[in-house]
Amino acid sequence: MSSSAPVAVFDSGVGGLSVAREIRALLPAENLLYIADSAFCPYGARPTEEVRARSVAIGRYLESRGAKLLVVACNTASGAALEVLREALTIPVVGLEPAVKPAVRTTRNGRVGVLATEGTLRSERFARLVRDYADGVEVVAQPGLGLVELVEEGEFSGERVRATLDPVLRSLREREVDTVVLGCTHYPFLHEALAEALGPEVTLLDSAPAIARQTRRVLEERGLLAEEGAEGWVRMLTTGDPAEEEPVMARLWPEPVRAEGVTVQAPSDQPPS
Repeated sequence: MSSSAPVAVFDSGVGGLSVAREIRALLPAENLLYIADSAFCPYGARPTEEVRARSVAIGRYLESRGAKLLVVACNTASGAALEVLREALTIPVVGLEPAVKPAVRTTRNGRVGVLATEGTLRSERFARLVRDYADGVEVVAQPGLGLVELVEEGEFSGERVRATLDPVLRSLREREVDTVVLGCTHYPFLHEALAEALGPEVTLLDSAPAIARQTRRVLEERGLLAEEGAEGWVRMLTTGDPAEEEPVMARLWPEPVRAEGVTVQAPSDQPPS
């Protein structure tokens, strides 16, 4: 495997760009191949088996495109398929998990909120995190209903965002959590709106910087880090409509982007009616 091969990053939609931008900032020499599975977004309410099948299909597709490492920049997909992906692929796989451990270290009053998709919150991976690391801290799990859709449509502020956040955050306010884990890669793009709604006394935690550091560690261990000095390229792929996805990607990425449409078929996909 050549060190100039790309690092592949995938998510159900554009949310994984919050992880990709951290990788880009930390490892500017790396070539990045990003894919948004927009035709099947959001993953959160889909059955676990369907998310697993999509994840494996996309992982194999990216491996066939020459990726040297796969970053699963999606908590729902990591919860459903991380172990299966590591068995199915020959390249290393870096996954996500909600930042429960850092939240437990951060909280001052012993009450932590985890804002995530339904799929992440029902996963055994999340249950194991709470079981192993809560350490007597109260963990309030809250589905972020409607938040992925806001980001996918390029809405990060305004009345619709406030109206969507209000019922989602109500239980976190009532339980007086002082730390909230952003357990979906879409949510950092709503950071400003979330911070305003929750107030300055609440700390928001995002896993993306830690995932970028883990990506670097794995590449170093495998001798796959790109040579320093060059600026790597970035390619954006989507299983949805590139004309719809490109404007949102352009708003979320600090460099000019062009979206390329691709088809990735999973065995469980239903044929069009």
